Amino acid sequence: MKGFVAIYRKELADHFSSYRFLILFALIAMVSLITAYLAGMNMAKALEGRTRPTMVFLHLFTSAGAGFSLVQFVTFFGPLLGLLLGFDAINRERNEGTLSKLLSQPIYRDAVINAKFLAAVTLIALMLTAIVLVITGLGMLVLGIVPDAEALGRIIIYLVLSIVYISLWLAVAILLSILLRSVATSALAALAIWIFFSFFVSIGANAIANALTADAPPDDPGTIVKQTMIENAISILSPMVLYTNATATIVDPARKTTRSVIQVGMMEQLSMARFSGPLPLGQSLLVVLPNIIFLVCLTVICFAASYMAFMRQEIRSL
Repeated sequence: MKGFVAIYRKELADHFSSYRFLILFALIAMVSLITAYLAGMNMAKALEGRTRPTMVFLHLFTSAGAGFSLVQFVTFFGPLLGLLLGFDAINRERNEGTLSKLLSQPIYRDAVINAKFLAAVTLIALMLTAIVLVITGLGMLVLGIVPDAEALGRIIIYLVLSIVYISLWLAVAILLSILLRSVATSALAALAIWIFFSFFVSIGANAIANALTADAPPDDPGTIVKQTMIENAISILSPMVLYTNATATIVDPARKTTRSVIQVGMMEQLSMARFSGPLPLGQSLLVVLPNIIFLVCLTVICFAASYMAFMRQEIRSL
């Protein structure tokens, strides 16, 4: 596409030279490294004098270090990275008058939106890859374990899922920057969406489940199972839940399902004991495949909406 490479390089240069990116990257890298280091030290102390299987290395990503694990940190704060990179991607240039000047050049309009999105995705991928590589090396140093091919495969899949997950929020932020002319309004709208999916979806799912089972005995096992099924059905609408379930299952080979498991009797406990061994990577991928497809589809839909809105929008010269 005409002008795509020039805009892509310009956007990357702007991101790398901005104080916003430097501060955000330093903050995320610092918290991630501290969390992984504390988790590694706790694991090394617990495994002292014992055999250390290779799959223990993956617990570096799921074990709580500073009160939360690396997977939980990316789930909760990862969307802020995508939102901060995209909430002013279009409206800032429109307000400054540079967008109309850019489109007056022999550059196709779709090259602008595509280059902005791909440049931010490249930045996200570089940032997460650097953090995961440093944490992997730190884990090898602290735990004294070299991950095998399957463990590395799980880490790579986790990295790709994280990039897709944050790119989804980036697409949402770019859509808001196209629909809303004010930069402050788009920032507030992006923050409101993040707060809604971070807190109110789970609270609303719990309230709806309790309301639908209000007439049933609260201590009845059937009621508990029904409440859990209703909460899962509502919570699955949140990208955070989709990402959490997918990454937790990929990084933890002992996890057999993305859903909550409730053991309500001896027969259920015996049934679970039959499948106590870890899943191979291929089986774990089959378990989380619906979540992965849903995340990718949401990302494509959000970017497609941004693309269509930008292509149909009138750009007036100032």
